[in-house]
Amino acid sequence: MKRRDFISLVSSAAAWPITARGQAGLPVVGYLNSGLPQHAELLAFHKGLGELGYVDGRNVAIEARWANNELSRLPELAGDLVRRRVAVVAAPSITSALAVKAATSTTPIVFLAGGDAIEVGLVTSLSRPGGNVTGINSMNIGLGLGAKRIGLLHELLPHATRFGLLLQSNVRSAPSNIEEARAAAAAIGGTLETFYANTNREIEAAFADLAGKQIEALMVSPAVLYNDRRAQLATSAARYAISTMFGDRRDAEVGGLMRYGPNWTDLNRQVGVYAGRILKGEKPGDLPVAQPTKFEFIINAQTARLIGVEVPPSLLAAADEVIE
Repeated sequence: MKRRDFISLVSSAAAWPITARGQAGLPVVGYLNSGLPQHAELLAFHKGLGELGYVDGRNVAIEARWANNELSRLPELAGDLVRRRVAVVAAPSITSALAVKAATSTTPIVFLAGGDAIEVGLVTSLSRPGGNVTGINSMNIGLGLGAKRIGLLHELLPHATRFGLLLQSNVRSAPSNIEEARAAAAAIGGTLETFYANTNREIEAAFADLAGKQIEALMVSPAVLYNDRRAQLATSAARYAISTMFGDRRDAEVGGLMRYGPNWTDLNRQVGVYAGRILKGEKPGDLPVAQPTKFEFIINAQTARLIGVEVPPSLLAAADEVIE
């Protein structure tokens, strides 16, 4: 499907009245995203549903809602989907999943969690979630990813001792994320300082503070807010010549120095697959929380040259992709 056709399909589908869909006899799938509209993520979700035989407008109807980073709107949007008696809700973030869980204890929910799904209260077990919630644990925050990213920064800058962690202040998984990164830094003889930013202005202020404190390497914690500020983050890191590790390949594509993390396209596809399995009659509580199997390490060699960092040959050889 061509991109313009897909966008047209999504736009027209969003305009259909729910009564028309009900008359068509189609099961309705809710989709609640806490960020700005990301057609690539929605397209991957469509692909996953398609693997189970479900096509929007043919034998299923998708009701998509986007909070546009206004997290206070999530309870309202979640409640709206639940009142429409959707068959299942896909919630591709911790914040959107928690909002839907708070709105219903019966409607099936498929989440995509960036942190520990047990720690944030989405499920009580990964193997047997129980209840009405299951999903994909992306492992993009905590669960060993922070230590791996600190380790890669150390390979890049073996003499660095001052590490930074940039994150949102209202992320529920922040404490464990900080603890893991701090322990990883200490293990190589370094220290870790945390910096918080929730707006464009705060991002600029945080990088100025990072430079003033002579932070040598930075890890940007994945967050919905930062997804819409990729270019600003990459530009700020380059301006202050701070070697920075990101969690999404799109960060590296817009100029971020390095990226290590799961394949997000595949994760969103898996959310669609789980939603499709529930439509076919499986219970969410019986579906184990899935873990990613594909991880990517990307280096932007052009950015490395820009900030004057020489990437060791061993690190270049270990990369899945080098952007020249």
